[in-house]
Amino acid sequence: MMYTGRSNIKIFSCNANRELAAAIAKNLGLELGNSEVSHFSDGEISVKIDETIRGADVFIIQSTSFPVNDNLMELLILIDAMRRASAGRITAVIPYYGYARQDRKARARDPISAKLVANLITTAGADRVLTMDLHCAQIQGFFDIPLDHLVGMPLLTNYYKEKYGDHLDEFVAVSPDLGSVGRVRQFATKLDIPLAIIDKRRPKANVSEIMNIIGNVEGKRVILVDDMIDTAGTITNAANALKERGAIEVDACCTHAVLSGPALERITNSAIQELVVLNTINLPEEKKIDKLVELSVDKIFSEAIKRIHEGTAVSTLFE
Repeated sequence: MMYTGRSNIKIFSCNANRELAAAIAKNLGLELGNSEVSHFSDGEISVKIDETIRGADVFIIQSTSFPVNDNLMELLILIDAMRRASAGRITAVIPYYGYARQDRKARARDPISAKLVANLITTAGADRVLTMDLHCAQIQGFFDIPLDHLVGMPLLTNYYKEKYGDHLDEFVAVSPDLGSVGRVRQFATKLDIPLAIIDKRRPKANVSEIMNIIGNVEGKRVILVDDMIDTAGTITNAANALKERGAIEVDACCTHAVLSGPALERITNSAIQELVVLNTINLPEEKKIDKLVELSVDKIFSEAIKRIHEGTAVSTLFE
């Protein structure tokens, strides 16, 4: 039976996003826990925890972004070390959950990697998970431990409310594909603006082809909304198509800025005027192009961690 007499809270970080982890700890009036996650010369991961954690309520902050496998293994090994050091409870705080796109068998003999990763995190010894904007909501059901699912949308909608104020009636929220309609409908409702949908056909992975636009964008300023942008093919094709169909300005926003491969070049050369992202993934300086605006999720995560520690409701954060 899990020990429940936790009084002390400790925040630890692996290497994926130490800047965000430090900001979360600071909001809670804490220092990051004293630990070191490094590599042996052959690439194996080495973990050292240099303080006692017996009976503590431990939160490990780690996005499983690029390099995905290294960051995932860092998280798993640190969880295992914490469990063996008798932590009272271990919460894996995963602002960006990698492998989330492999959530079902789209073709015969496909793996369901999102479920495999959930099993690994649970087997390593995590007692609960805290994450944000999973690519597919059903991944919550892949875990047999409690999972708190935060949403980044309030940060994005507040940004547009503050920036455009009384001019929001000039805007239309656009879903870049049919799968994102639910998310974009909520975004549009929050801003009280109309919704349009792009219906596209994808011939193969990371290649998308725009088909047609459902809704009126002519003479409008549009905001493309997605949960993540990886190679940016979908979002830039959508932006260019919207411009061709009469949109006078195209902005875009997402929670997770994966931005791999040709993404930056595509965004720079596209019709997108401004791309607003959250810092669930640590972006190196060379990826912070002029079009990019980054908002921090540190306050949402620190408030959620505080509520989990105190045993109060996390869901009311978004009411």
